[in-house]
Amino acid sequence: MSIRLACVLLLSFFCFCSSKKGPRIKKIKIAAPFKMPAINVPDFSKAATFSIIDFGAVQGDKKKNSEAIAKAIHKANSIGGGTVTIPKGEWITGKVHLKNNVNLHIEKGAVLLFSEDPGDYLPAVHSTWEGMECYNYSPLIYAYQCKNIAITGEGEIKAKMEVWKTWFSRPPAHMNSIKRLYNLAWERSPVEQRQMVNDTAHLRPQFIQFNRCENVLLEGIKITNSPFWTIHPYLCKNVVIRKVQVYAHGHNNDGVDPEMSQNVLIEDCVFDQGDDAIAIKSGRNPEGWRLKTPSKNIVIRNCVVKNGHQLVAIGSELSGGIENVFVDNCKVNDGAKLMHLLFIKTNERMGGYVKNIYVNNVQSGKIDLGILGIETDVLYQWRTLVPTYEKRLTPIQDVFLTNIKAAEVQFISRILGQKELPVKNISLQNVTAATVTGQDHIHENVTSFSTK
Repeated sequence: MSIRLACVLLLSFFCFCSSKKGPRIKKIKIAAPFKMPAINVPDFSKAATFSIIDFGAVQGDKKKNSEAIAKAIHKANSIGGGTVTIPKGEWITGKVHLKNNVNLHIEKGAVLLFSEDPGDYLPAVHSTWEGMECYNYSPLIYAYQCKNIAITGEGEIKAKMEVWKTWFSRPPAHMNSIKRLYNLAWERSPVEQRQMVNDTAHLRPQFIQFNRCENVLLEGIKITNSPFWTIHPYLCKNVVIRKVQVYAHGHNNDGVDPEMSQNVLIEDCVFDQGDDAIAIKSGRNPEGWRLKTPSKNIVIRNCVVKNGHQLVAIGSELSGGIENVFVDNCKVNDGAKLMHLLFIKTNERMGGYVKNIYVNNVQSGKIDLGILGIETDVLYQWRTLVPTYEKRLTPIQDVFLTNIKAAEVQFISRILGQKELPVKNISLQNVTAATVTGQDHIHENVTSFSTK
Protein backbone atom coordinates (compact mmCIF):
# COMPACT_ATOMS: atom_id res chain seq x y z
CA MET A 1 0.00 0.00 0.00
CA SER A 2 1.37 3.42 -0.96
CA ILE A 3 1.85 6.14 1.64
CA ARG A 4 -0.64 8.31 -0.27
CA LEU A 5 -3.35 5.61 -0.24
CA ALA A 6 -2.75 4.95 3.45
CA CYS A 7 -3.18 8.63 4.20
CA VAL A 8 -6.45 8.75 2.22
CA LEU A 9 -7.83 5.73 4.10
CA LEU A 10 -6.76 7.14 7.45
CA LEU A 11 -8.36 10.51 6.63
CA SER A 12 -11.58 8.74 5.60
CA PHE A 13 -11.62 6.86 8.91
CA PHE A 14 -11.25 10.04 10.95
CA CYS A 15 -13.91 11.78 8.87
CA PHE A 16 -16.31 8.89 9.50
CA CYS A 17 -15.63 8.99 13.23
CA SER A 18 -16.06 12.74 13.45
CA SER A 19 -19.36 12.53 11.55
CA LYS A 20 -20.96 10.71 14.47
CA LYS A 21 -23.22 13.27 16.09
CA GLY A 22 -24.84 11.89 19.16
CA PRO A 23 -26.51 14.01 21.83
CA ARG A 24 -24.73 16.66 23.82
CA ILE A 25 -25.37 16.76 27.56
CA LYS A 26 -26.78 19.83 29.24
CA LYS A 27 -27.07 20.43 32.97
CA ILE A 28 -30.25 21.81 34.51
CA LYS A 29 -29.87 23.57 37.85
CA ILE A 30 -32.97 23.53 40.04
CA ALA A 31 -33.77 25.48 43.20
CA ALA A 32 -35.25 23.36 45.99
CA PRO A 33 -35.46 23.43 49.80
CA PHE A 34 -32.91 20.60 49.90
CA LYS A 35 -29.61 20.06 48.12
CA MET A 36 -30.72 19.28 44.57
CA PRO A 37 -28.05 18.04 42.15
CA ALA A 38 -27.97 19.45 38.63
CA ILE A 39 -29.74 17.10 36.21
CA ASN A 40 -28.02 15.88 33.07
CA VAL A 41 -30.32 15.97 30.06
CA PRO A 42 -29.56 14.94 26.44
CA ASP A 43 -29.68 17.57 23.68
CA PHE A 44 -30.28 16.18 20.20
CA SER A 45 -30.47 19.53 18.39
CA LYS A 46 -27.34 18.78 16.36
CA ALA A 47 -27.77 15.02 16.05
CA ALA A 48 -28.37 13.20 12.78
CA THR A 49 -32.02 12.51 11.89
CA PHE A 50 -33.64 9.42 10.43
CA SER A 51 -37.21 9.29 9.12
CA ILE A 52 -38.98 5.98 9.52
CA ILE A 53 -40.22 6.35 5.93
CA ASP A 54 -36.66 5.82 4.72
CA PHE A 55 -36.65 2.48 6.55
CA GLY A 56 -39.84 1.17 4.96
CA ALA A 57 -42.67 2.55 7.11
CA VAL A 58 -46.09 2.58 5.42
CA GLN A 59 -49.20 4.07 6.98
CA GLY A 60 -51.65 1.36 7.99
CA ASP A 61 -49.05 -1.45 7.95
CA LYS A 62 -48.25 -2.43 11.53
CA LYS A 63 -45.57 -4.96 10.63
CA LYS A 64 -43.65 -2.65 8.31
CA ASN A 65 -43.89 0.26 10.71
CA SER A 66 -42.66 -1.79 13.67
CA GLU A 67 -39.71 -3.03 11.64
CA ALA A 68 -38.93 0.43 10.25
CA ILE A 69 -38.89 2.03 13.70
CA ALA A 70 -36.61 -0.71 15.04
CA LYS A 71 -34.24 -0.33 12.05
CA ALA A 72 -34.11 3.45 12.39
CA ILE A 73 -33.39 3.20 16.13
CA HIS A 74 -30.64 0.66 15.43
CA LYS A 75 -29.11 2.93 12.78
CA ALA A 76 -29.14 6.00 15.04
CA ASN A 77 -27.57 4.00 17.84
CA SER A 78 -24.93 2.44 15.58
CA ILE A 79 -23.49 5.80 14.50
CA GLY A 80 -23.26 7.09 18.04
CA GLY A 81 -26.69 8.65 18.32
CA GLY A 82 -29.46 10.42 16.43
CA THR A 83 -33.12 11.33 16.17
CA VAL A 84 -35.70 8.94 14.75
CA THR A 85 -38.63 10.94 13.38
CA ILE A 86 -42.27 9.89 13.13
CA PRO A 87 -43.72 12.13 10.38
CA LYS A 88 -47.19 13.62 10.08
CA GLY A 89 -49.98 11.06 9.82
CA GLU A 90 -51.10 8.00 11.78
CA TRP A 91 -48.60 5.15 12.14
CA ILE A 92 -49.77 1.94 13.79
CA THR A 93 -47.04 -0.11 15.44
CA GLY A 94 -46.19 -2.74 17.99
CA LYS A 95 -43.62 -2.29 20.75
CA VAL A 96 -40.83 0.28 20.48
CA HIS A 97 -37.52 -0.43 22.23
CA LEU A 98 -35.14 2.50 22.58
CA LYS A 99 -31.35 2.28 22.57
CA ASN A 100 -28.51 4.45 23.84
CA ASN A 101 -28.24 7.97 22.42
CA VAL A 102 -31.56 7.87 20.56
CA ASN A 103 -34.38 10.42 20.47
CA LEU A 104 -37.80 9.25 19.28
CA HIS A 105 -39.31 12.44 17.82
CA ILE A 106 -43.05 12.61 17.15
CA GLU A 107 -43.60 15.43 14.67
CA LYS A 108 -46.53 17.82 14.85
CA GLY A 109 -49.56 16.16 13.29
CA ALA A 110 -48.13 12.67 13.83
CA VAL A 111 -49.87 9.93 15.82
CA LEU A 112 -47.88 6.86 16.80
CA LEU A 113 -50.70 4.39 17.46
CA PHE A 114 -49.88 1.30 19.49
CA SER A 115 -51.57 -2.00 18.73
CA GLU A 116 -54.05 -3.57 21.13
CA ASP A 117 -52.70 -7.11 20.44
CA PRO A 118 -50.84 -8.41 23.53
CA GLY A 119 -48.82 -10.67 21.23
CA ASP A 120 -47.13 -7.59 19.80
CA TYR A 121 -45.49 -7.01 23.20
CA LEU A 122 -43.76 -10.37 23.42
CA PRO A 123 -41.28 -11.82 24.19
CA ALA A 124 -41.56 -10.85 27.83
CA VAL A 125 -39.04 -8.36 29.19
CA HIS A 126 -37.58 -7.50 32.58
CA SER A 127 -40.26 -5.20 33.94
CA THR A 128 -42.39 -4.69 37.06
CA TRP A 129 -45.92 -4.97 38.38
CA GLU A 130 -46.97 -2.71 41.26
CA GLY A 131 -43.52 -2.54 42.79
CA MET A 132 -42.41 -6.13 42.10
CA GLU A 133 -39.95 -7.13 39.41
CA CYS A 134 -40.95 -9.79 36.91
CA TYR A 135 -40.90 -10.76 33.26
CA ASN A 136 -44.04 -9.39 31.68
CA TYR A 137 -45.37 -7.98 28.43
CA SER A 138 -43.06 -5.30 27.12
CA PRO A 139 -44.12 -1.75 27.90
CA LEU A 140 -45.36 -0.13 24.70
CA ILE A 141 -42.24 2.06 24.71
CA TYR A 142 -39.39 0.44 26.63
CA ALA A 143 -35.80 1.34 27.41
CA TYR A 144 -33.59 -0.97 29.47
CA GLN A 145 -30.19 0.09 30.79
CA CYS A 146 -30.06 2.95 28.31
CA LYS A 147 -28.20 6.23 28.52
CA ASN A 148 -28.97 9.57 26.86
CA ILE A 149 -32.44 8.87 25.48
CA ALA A 150 -35.46 11.02 24.70
CA ILE A 151 -39.02 11.08 23.43
CA THR A 152 -39.85 14.52 22.07
CA GLY A 153 -42.05 16.43 19.65
CA GLU A 154 -45.46 18.02 19.29
CA GLY A 155 -47.24 14.89 18.12
CA GLU A 156 -49.17 12.19 19.95
CA ILE A 157 -48.58 8.65 21.12
CA LYS A 158 -51.77 6.70 21.66
CA ALA A 159 -52.71 3.22 22.86
CA LYS A 160 -55.55 1.26 21.32
CA MET A 161 -57.55 -0.10 24.25
CA GLU A 162 -59.92 -2.71 22.81
CA VAL A 163 -58.14 -5.59 24.58
CA TRP A 164 -56.41 -3.85 27.48
CA LYS A 165 -59.66 -2.42 28.85
CA THR A 166 -61.08 -5.93 29.16
CA TRP A 167 -58.15 -6.67 31.50
CA PHE A 168 -59.05 -3.86 33.95
CA SER A 169 -61.17 -6.23 36.05
CA ARG A 170 -59.49 -8.45 38.60
CA PRO A 171 -60.98 -11.95 38.34
CA PRO A 172 -59.68 -14.83 40.50
CA ALA A 173 -57.09 -15.94 37.91
CA HIS A 174 -55.50 -12.49 37.90
CA MET A 175 -55.54 -12.25 41.68
CA ASN A 176 -53.91 -15.68 41.99
CA SER A 177 -51.17 -14.54 39.60
CA ILE A 178 -50.31 -11.40 41.56
CA LYS A 179 -50.40 -13.49 44.76
CA ARG A 180 -47.92 -15.87 43.13
CA LEU A 181 -45.70 -12.94 42.13
CA TYR A 182 -45.86 -11.51 45.65
CA ASN A 183 -44.71 -14.81 47.10
CA LEU A 184 -41.92 -15.19 44.53
CA ALA A 185 -40.70 -11.71 45.46
CA TRP A 186 -40.98 -12.52 49.15
CA GLU A 187 -38.85 -15.65 48.63
CA ARG A 188 -36.25 -13.52 46.79
CA SER A 189 -36.60 -15.75 43.74
CA PRO A 190 -34.45 -14.67 40.77
CA VAL A 191 -36.40 -12.29 38.54
CA GLU A 192 -35.89 -14.64 35.57
CA GLN A 193 -38.07 -17.18 37.37
CA ARG A 194 -40.94 -14.72 37.75
CA GLN A 195 -42.48 -15.32 34.33
CA MET A 196 -45.90 -13.67 34.46
CA VAL A 197 -47.17 -13.95 30.89
CA ASN A 198 -49.83 -16.60 30.46
CA ASP A 199 -53.43 -16.83 29.30
CA THR A 200 -54.99 -15.57 32.53
CA ALA A 201 -52.53 -13.40 34.51
CA HIS A 202 -53.34 -10.29 32.46
CA LEU A 203 -50.70 -8.06 34.05
CA ARG A 204 -51.05 -5.02 31.84
CA PRO A 205 -47.85 -3.32 30.63
CA GLN A 206 -46.90 0.29 31.29
CA PHE A 207 -47.15 2.67 28.34
CA ILE A 208 -43.61 4.06 28.76
CA GLN A 209 -41.04 2.49 31.02
CA PHE A 210 -37.48 3.74 31.38
CA ASN A 211 -35.88 0.86 33.28
CA ARG A 212 -32.44 1.43 34.84
CA CYS A 213 -31.75 4.36 32.52
CA GLU A 214 -29.70 7.53 32.86
CA ASN A 215 -30.13 10.98 31.33
CA VAL A 216 -33.72 10.76 30.11
CA LEU A 217 -35.83 13.48 28.46
CA LEU A 218 -39.57 13.32 27.74
CA GLU A 219 -40.77 16.59 26.27
CA GLY A 220 -43.68 18.13 24.41
CA ILE A 221 -45.73 15.13 23.38
CA LYS A 222 -49.33 14.22 24.03
CA ILE A 223 -50.07 10.78 25.49
CA THR A 224 -53.56 9.29 25.11
CA ASN A 225 -54.73 6.14 26.91
CA SER A 226 -52.59 3.58 28.67
CA PRO A 227 -52.95 -0.09 29.60
CA PHE A 228 -51.47 0.58 33.06
CA TRP A 229 -49.18 3.27 34.55
CA THR A 230 -48.47 5.83 31.86
CA ILE A 231 -44.88 7.04 32.42
CA HIS A 232 -42.70 4.88 34.66
CA PRO A 233 -39.07 5.87 35.33
CA TYR A 234 -37.77 2.84 37.26
CA LEU A 235 -34.33 2.81 38.90
CA CYS A 236 -33.36 5.82 36.79
CA LYS A 237 -31.06 8.79 37.34
CA ASN A 238 -31.47 12.21 35.76
CA VAL A 239 -34.99 12.33 34.33
CA VAL A 240 -36.73 15.40 32.89
CA ILE A 241 -40.43 15.26 31.97
CA ARG A 242 -41.69 18.59 30.67
CA LYS A 243 -44.56 20.06 28.64
CA VAL A 244 -46.25 16.68 28.35
CA GLN A 245 -50.04 16.25 28.20
CA VAL A 246 -51.40 12.99 29.55
CA TYR A 247 -54.95 11.71 29.18
CA ALA A 248 -55.62 8.21 30.52
CA HIS A 249 -58.81 7.19 32.32
CA GLY A 250 -58.52 3.45 32.70
CA HIS A 251 -57.75 1.38 35.80
CA ASN A 252 -54.38 2.19 37.47
CA ASN A 253 -53.84 4.99 34.96
CA ASP A 254 -51.41 7.12 36.95
CA GLY A 255 -49.71 9.88 34.98
CA VAL A 256 -46.08 9.60 36.15
CA ASP A 257 -44.70 7.01 38.58
CA PRO A 258 -41.06 7.69 39.47
CA GLU A 259 -39.94 4.55 41.29
CA MET A 260 -36.56 4.16 42.98
CA SER A 261 -35.47 7.03 40.72
CA GLN A 262 -33.32 10.01 41.61
CA ASN A 263 -32.80 13.53 40.29
CA VAL A 264 -36.17 13.93 38.59
CA LEU A 265 -37.83 17.10 37.25
CA ILE A 266 -41.50 17.10 36.22
CA GLU A 267 -42.60 20.53 34.99
CA ASP A 268 -45.21 22.32 32.87
CA CYS A 269 -47.25 19.16 32.37
CA VAL A 270 -51.04 18.66 32.19
CA PHE A 271 -52.59 15.55 33.72
CA ASP A 272 -56.08 14.17 33.12
CA GLN A 273 -56.02 10.83 34.89
CA GLY A 274 -58.21 7.99 36.10
CA ASP A 275 -55.82 7.56 39.03
CA ASP A 276 -53.04 9.64 40.63
CA ALA A 277 -51.52 12.42 38.54
CA ILE A 278 -48.07 11.74 40.01
CA ALA A 279 -47.33 8.76 42.28
CA ILE A 280 -43.86 8.43 43.78
CA LYS A 281 -42.90 4.86 44.65
CA SER A 282 -39.89 2.76 45.71
CA GLY A 283 -40.71 -0.92 45.51
CA ARG A 284 -43.03 -3.25 47.38
CA ASN A 285 -41.88 -5.02 50.54
CA PRO A 286 -38.76 -7.19 49.98
CA GLU A 287 -38.22 -5.69 46.53
CA GLY A 288 -37.47 -2.26 47.98
CA TRP A 289 -35.40 -3.81 50.77
CA ARG A 290 -33.41 -5.86 48.23
CA LEU A 291 -32.69 -3.05 45.77
CA LYS A 292 -32.03 -0.42 48.47
CA THR A 293 -32.60 2.57 46.19
CA PRO A 294 -34.80 5.39 47.51
CA SER A 295 -36.73 7.73 45.29
CA LYS A 296 -34.92 10.96 45.98
CA ASN A 297 -34.52 14.54 44.75
CA ILE A 298 -37.79 14.94 42.85
CA VAL A 299 -39.09 18.37 41.83
CA ILE A 300 -42.62 18.86 40.47
CA ARG A 301 -43.48 22.38 39.36
CA ASN A 302 -45.88 24.40 37.23
CA CYS A 303 -48.17 21.43 36.53
CA VAL A 304 -51.94 21.39 36.02
CA VAL A 305 -54.29 18.58 37.03
CA LYS A 306 -57.64 18.31 35.25
CA ASN A 307 -58.53 15.02 36.96
CA GLY A 308 -56.75 12.54 39.21
CA HIS A 309 -57.10 10.80 42.54
CA GLN A 310 -54.30 12.93 44.00
CA LEU A 311 -52.05 15.69 42.74
CA VAL A 312 -49.15 13.78 44.31
CA ALA A 313 -49.30 10.39 46.00
CA ILE A 314 -46.38 8.93 47.92
CA GLY A 315 -46.61 5.15 48.14
CA SER A 316 -48.07 2.82 48.87
CA GLU A 317 -45.10 0.94 47.40
CA LEU A 318 -42.29 2.72 49.29
CA SER A 319 -40.12 0.03 50.83
CA GLY A 320 -36.93 1.56 49.45
CA GLY A 321 -37.71 4.95 51.01
CA ILE A 322 -38.76 8.33 49.61
CA GLU A 323 -37.11 11.65 50.45
CA ASN A 324 -36.53 15.16 49.13
CA VAL A 325 -39.70 15.89 47.17
CA PHE A 326 -40.62 19.46 46.24
CA VAL A 327 -44.02 20.34 44.71
CA ASP A 328 -44.22 23.98 43.67
CA ASN A 329 -46.67 26.28 41.88
CA CYS A 330 -49.17 23.66 40.72
CA LYS A 331 -52.90 23.97 40.08
CA VAL A 332 -55.89 21.65 40.22
CA ASN A 333 -58.68 22.90 37.97
CA ASP A 334 -62.20 23.61 39.19
CA GLY A 335 -64.38 20.58 38.56
CA ALA A 336 -61.50 18.13 38.80
CA LYS A 337 -62.20 14.80 40.47
CA LEU A 338 -59.63 14.77 43.28
CA MET A 339 -59.28 13.04 46.67
CA HIS A 340 -56.19 14.81 48.10
CA LEU A 341 -53.55 17.25 47.04
CA LEU A 342 -50.90 15.22 48.88
CA PHE A 343 -51.54 11.66 50.02
CA ILE A 344 -48.87 9.62 51.81
CA LYS A 345 -49.92 5.99 52.13
CA THR A 346 -48.21 2.91 53.54
CA ASN A 347 -48.92 -0.15 55.70
CA GLU A 348 -47.35 -2.43 58.28
CA ARG A 349 -45.58 -4.50 55.63
CA MET A 350 -43.73 -1.77 53.74
CA GLY A 351 -40.95 -0.51 55.95
CA GLY A 352 -39.00 2.12 54.05
CA TYR A 353 -39.38 5.74 55.14
CA VAL A 354 -40.78 9.11 54.04
CA LYS A 355 -39.09 12.42 54.86
CA ASN A 356 -38.42 15.92 53.58
CA ILE A 357 -41.62 16.48 51.59
CA TYR A 358 -42.40 20.09 50.62
CA VAL A 359 -45.55 21.41 48.93
CA ASN A 360 -45.70 25.12 48.14
CA ASN A 361 -48.03 27.50 46.26
CA VAL A 362 -50.84 25.17 45.15
CA GLN A 363 -54.39 26.17 44.24
CA SER A 364 -57.33 23.82 43.91
CA GLY A 365 -61.06 23.78 43.44
CA LYS A 366 -63.21 21.34 45.39
CA ILE A 367 -61.43 18.28 46.81
CA ASP A 368 -63.54 15.23 47.67
CA LEU A 369 -61.55 14.47 50.83
CA GLY A 370 -58.84 16.89 51.95
CA ILE A 371 -55.64 18.77 51.30
CA LEU A 372 -53.26 16.45 53.19
CA GLY A 373 -53.83 12.78 53.89
CA ILE A 374 -51.41 10.45 55.66
CA GLU A 375 -52.55 6.88 56.26
CA THR A 376 -50.49 3.97 57.56
CA ASP A 377 -52.93 1.09 57.04
CA VAL A 378 -53.55 1.14 53.27
CA LEU A 379 -53.49 -2.45 51.98
CA TYR A 380 -56.10 -2.53 49.19
CA GLN A 381 -56.46 -6.10 47.81
CA TRP A 382 -53.38 -7.33 49.68
CA ARG A 383 -55.18 -7.28 53.04
CA THR A 384 -56.89 -10.61 52.36
CA LEU A 385 -54.76 -11.89 49.49
CA VAL A 386 -51.61 -12.63 51.52
CA PRO A 387 -50.80 -12.42 55.24
CA THR A 388 -48.25 -10.15 56.88
CA TYR A 389 -45.08 -12.24 56.68
CA GLU A 390 -42.95 -9.60 58.40
CA LYS A 391 -44.06 -6.41 60.12
CA ARG A 392 -42.07 -3.30 59.24
CA LEU A 393 -43.55 0.11 59.97
CA THR A 394 -42.76 3.22 57.96
CA PRO A 395 -41.31 6.28 59.71
CA ILE A 396 -42.94 9.42 58.26
CA GLN A 397 -41.59 12.83 59.21
CA ASP A 398 -40.76 16.34 58.04
CA VAL A 399 -43.68 17.21 55.79
CA PHE A 400 -44.15 20.92 55.06
CA LEU A 401 -47.12 22.54 53.28
CA THR A 402 -47.08 26.28 52.63
CA ASN A 403 -49.46 28.65 50.82
CA ILE A 404 -52.15 26.16 49.80
CA LYS A 405 -55.70 27.21 48.90
CA ALA A 406 -58.69 25.01 48.09
CA ALA A 407 -62.37 25.78 47.48
CA GLU A 408 -64.14 23.04 49.46
CA VAL A 409 -62.83 20.08 51.46
CA GLN A 410 -64.00 17.65 54.14
CA PHE A 411 -60.81 18.31 56.13
CA ILE A 412 -57.57 20.25 55.92
CA SER A 413 -55.48 17.32 57.15
CA ARG A 414 -56.17 13.75 58.17
CA ILE A 415 -53.17 11.94 59.65
CA LEU A 416 -53.61 8.37 60.88
CA GLY A 417 -50.32 7.19 62.33
CA GLN A 418 -49.36 4.02 64.13
CA LYS A 419 -49.27 3.97 67.94
CA GLU A 420 -45.89 2.19 67.85
CA LEU A 421 -44.45 4.78 65.41
CA PRO A 422 -46.27 8.13 65.32
CA VAL A 423 -46.01 10.46 62.36
CA LYS A 424 -43.91 13.46 63.35
CA ASN A 425 -42.99 16.99 62.43
CA ILE A 426 -45.80 18.07 60.12
CA SER A 427 -46.12 21.79 59.38
CA LEU A 428 -48.98 23.61 57.62
CA GLN A 429 -48.51 27.33 57.04
CA ASN A 430 -51.20 29.37 55.32
CA VAL A 431 -53.06 26.21 54.27
CA THR A 432 -56.73 27.10 53.86
CA ALA A 433 -60.03 26.11 52.28
CA ALA A 434 -63.00 28.38 51.65
CA THR A 435 -65.32 25.69 53.02
CA VAL A 436 -64.55 22.81 55.39
CA THR A 437 -67.53 20.49 55.68
CA GLY A 438 -66.08 18.40 58.54
CA GLN A 439 -63.23 18.88 61.01
CA ASP A 440 -60.18 20.91 60.10
CA HIS A 441 -57.75 18.30 61.41
CA ILE A 442 -58.33 14.60 62.10
CA HIS A 443 -55.28 13.09 63.79
CA GLU A 444 -54.24 9.85 65.44
CA ASN A 445 -50.71 9.21 66.68
CA VAL A 446 -49.07 12.44 65.48
CA THR A 447 -46.34 14.39 67.27
CA SER A 448 -44.96 17.85 66.50
CA PHE A 449 -47.82 19.10 64.36
CA SER A 450 -47.98 22.84 63.74
CA THR A 451 -50.27 25.12 61.79
CA LYS A 452 -50.66 28.87 61.36
